[in-house]
Amino acid sequence: MSLTWRLLRGGGRRGMLSTWLTLGAVVISTGLLLFAVSANVAFSGRADREAWRNPVQSTGRPVAIEATRRDYVGDRPITVVDLAALDPKAAPPPGLPRVPAPGEVWLSRALAELARQLPADRLAGRFPDVKGVLGDAALVHPDELVAVVGHEPDSPALTAARGEAWHGEVPPTKVDSFAGAPTSDAEAYRVLALIASVLMVVPLLVFGGAAARLTVARRDQRLAALRLVGATPGQVVRMTVAEAMIVALAGAVLGAVLYGLAVPLLTAIRIAGGPWFASDLLPSPLVALGILVAVPVLVGLSAVVGLRRVVVSPLGVAKRETPPGMRVVRVVALLAVLAVVPLLGTNASVGVVAVVLGLAFLCLNLVGPWVVGLIGRITAKRARRPAKLLAGRRLVDDPRSAWRTVSGVALTGFVAGFLGLLSPGDALAGHPASEQLRLTTPNTEVVAERARERLAEAGVRGTVKAEKKLVVADVRTADLDRARTALDGLVPGHSATSEADEQRFTGQLLDDISTGTIVVLSVSFLVAIASSGITAASSILDRRQTYALLRLAGTQLEVLDRARRSETLIPLVVMGGGSIAVGVFCASPFMLVSPNVSGAITLVVCVVAGFAGVIGAGAMSRPLLRAVTDDPAPRPD
Repeated sequence: MSLTWRLLRGGGRRGMLSTWLTLGAVVISTGLLLFAVSANVAFSGRADREAWRNPVQSTGRPVAIEATRRDYVGDRPITVVDLAALDPKAAPPPGLPRVPAPGEVWLSRALAELARQLPADRLAGRFPDVKGVLGDAALVHPDELVAVVGHEPDSPALTAARGEAWHGEVPPTKVDSFAGAPTSDAEAYRVLALIASVLMVVPLLVFGGAAARLTVARRDQRLAALRLVGATPGQVVRMTVAEAMIVALAGAVLGAVLYGLAVPLLTAIRIAGGPWFASDLLPSPLVALGILVAVPVLVGLSAVVGLRRVVVSPLGVAKRETPPGMRVVRVVALLAVLAVVPLLGTNASVGVVAVVLGLAFLCLNLVGPWVVGLIGRITAKRARRPAKLLAGRRLVDDPRSAWRTVSGVALTGFVAGFLGLLSPGDALAGHPASEQLRLTTPNTEVVAERARERLAEAGVRGTVKAEKKLVVADVRTADLDRARTALDGLVPGHSATSEADEQRFTGQLLDDISTGTIVVLSVSFLVAIASSGITAASSILDRRQTYALLRLAGTQLEVLDRARRSETLIPLVVMGGGSIAVGVFCASPFMLVSPNVSGAITLVVCVVAGFAGVIGAGAMSRPLLRAVTDDPAPRPD
């Protein structure tokens, strides 16, 4: 540890720059990894808080009767929970001090505020006896509109026969407790969150592992020299692990702090109808501790894996011999995983899908260096200019380092290919009429007459007709909320809703998929661009002596810069296109409809942004190349 710390501190200005690059990579990886993990925790927290509204049938002595229905104000849904206590000693639902007495109403903070803002005949008239405000434990998100209404056990709202249940409605159910069960909607979001996490976590793990191999050539030279003067393999391994983990631990702690500072901004991302509670996006202390331990361990293991050449052949490292080529078994592994993809489908379990996607990601990362080496041989053989020849020889000499520069964007291409053409278009949601309010009832003629009377008393113009088990009221769009308020309670246990209301969840789900796609791609591109910039600078530091010797031999700086750009762009075009194709192939079993125009546009934007990001990141390191070659005299190290 003492020698490792001395070498870290005594590495000089460029040595410290190498350390700062590794530190920056770990900071970014840790912060985004916390976000990816916290997203799953957040959706689980939402599912747990919503479960009490999805009652489970009593198997013993019931303590209450519970039913759930959907109402609407404007285009926002209101969850109305009808409750009747059967046991006065029963524990209340989450967010309530007690089970509401008959006639009492408790509103969420957002619904209470909205009721005060709107005219009474639009909303407040539906909830005449408000007794209090629901706590956060009863809500999915801070802006959710929820009302809990107390009833007698024999109230028509909890005893009358109900017709077809619409989305979000649960018939009267006797319950043993208010624990409930996660809704199917919550489970769907959990599945989507898990898939999104896989698409974010794998590139982050690859980036975090690559952080240990930044400036790997410089470190290998130093450790090889120590081996040649008598250091044992065990000492070299321990020094490498110590150096990597010291930097990684500092980066992990700093990344966690930066994530905590970013949480207030992340809560504004609207998913499933609203923003987030800050507590949702903060991982538990155990999860945070696990990540703070896992990141340095991953970096340490990745550093040790790269030591095989130093331990086995320190003289070969010191002489800068080209390592042996990689085997084609890497390609076989990727093809084996892709052969499983067509066997999947919409009925495959989320665990299997997540594993296959993760393996495809990892195998793509394994294949990358092998393909880069192949590209290098082809480029060098067909080169007609010095820059292309230098680029090709560099790709052949160290394909792993060249792959690290483009791997972020290549893996992001996989994500873009998977999500860009998988997202369904807005046409699935349809455009149903919103001016017809419907009430389900077996007594259509009686209810229709009462509906006419109520609308007339409220001053709402419209026509009411009785259909088979439905009463349909045609009103102007501007009068929809007033009509809903006028018809509230006309059919116990039912709210007046339109066909457009019933399809709002589908539209919301499509919007959420679009938002999730943007979030995942944003994280992926942030990783990709950061990876390209950091690894490009690190590569210059690794090869500073090579660049210096080329300058001494008369090579112009512009030629070196063109060679550096070529060794990035050539594999990027090949591997970027290949990874997009693999992503589209992996998404094909799950496509509900043919690819839509918006998805194709998203894919094109992703490709353009990826290339622009890599080119921009490479351009930022050009001053470093100039600084390295300003003094071309070889250094003693």
